[in-house]
Amino acid sequence: MKIALAQTHIEWENKDLNLCNAENIIKNCSTEKVDLVLFPEMSFTGFSMNTDLTSEDSEYTIKQISKLAIENNIYIGFGWVEDVGEKCKNQYTIIDKSGKILSSYAKIHPFSYSGEDLKFVGGEDVSIFAIDNICFSNFICYDLRFPEIFRTVADKVHSVIISACWPAKRSEHWKTLLRARAIENQVYIFAINCVGDIGGLYYSGDSCVVNPNGEIVEMLSGKEGIVIYEFIDNVLDYRKQFPVLRDRKEDLYQSLMI
Repeated sequence: MKIALAQTHIEWENKDLNLCNAENIIKNCSTEKVDLVLFPEMSFTGFSMNTDLTSEDSEYTIKQISKLAIENNIYIGFGWVEDVGEKCKNQYTIIDKSGKILSSYAKIHPFSYSGEDLKFVGGEDVSIFAIDNICFSNFICYDLRFPEIFRTVADKVHSVIISACWPAKRSEHWKTLLRARAIENQVYIFAINCVGDIGGLYYSGDSCVVNPNGEIVEMLSGKEGIVIYEFIDNVLDYRKQFPVLRDRKEDLYQSLMI
């Protein structure tokens, strides 16, 4: 399976321009026979708290992306802001080649340090889905700091997608935590971040692929671009050679929780 990480400079709060730019990226990925192309968190607005402008209740973005998925025969992952009433949800949706929603995940942990919790309500469910018989899950940005939710999917998936708007000043945290989540769960990580000056913050990108051994096998830093990775699912081989997960004591862990 060919997976593309589209590391973009998101034009601040300019949904239509970013969708136009995404259309060109998607077409290029289709030409390269990519199966799945992934965009960063809040893909077409940037990480904005201006939910009066960015939020949707008519699924405008989903309709636009669904059309592109059909036209280009490609799976597309993208972030958007869903209007759910008093607050919003920070969503990441996967559209399949027929234009249907394959998965939609709401960020469980709003980033209170930046005030995200004032405008967004956290999701309550994980998402597990399959593409070409390979099981995936996905999380969003700040979720990366909470290993518990990764454990809930570790025995069910072989790969985790993490979309983000992760600032450069904490880039070492980003790379370290991505490697940790890959190692402790023995999964592939496909991590996609934005890049450049966006809404007053600088993002270094560092979109990457991490294998179950914690090795960063592809990375793009400091510039826009597309990382294309030929994904061969050999997770069972890693787990057979070093069977860490079978030693988990789930019942004991639950009894120790207060």
